[in-house]
Amino acid sequence: MAKKTKEIKFTQAELDSLSNLKSSYAQVELSLGRLEIARIQTEQRLEQLNNDKIQLETQFEELQRQESALVNTLNEKYGQGNLNPESGVFTPVKEK
Repeated sequence: MAKKTKEIKFTQAELDSLSNLKSSYAQVELSLGRLEIARIQTEQRLEQLNNDKIQLETQFEELQRQESALVNTLNEKYGQGNLNPESGVFTPVKEK
């Protein structure tokens, strides 16, 4: 028959230390979870910013196409020259 081992009772200080460690682990785990959620949200925000940037770049390229078409139309109508956008006065360039 196996010998019965004597039970050892931890002191209250030792039990408190174990309890404090358990609480500390739980707090760190909770903080890691919150950090991971913040990281995921940041990645989602970055993805949204990248999508917004792509949209704005597309709009910018479209504006450049519109500007080029307008300049070509005005050059065909009035010839080469300079426009003062504040006064709306167009000064043709004399052809040589």
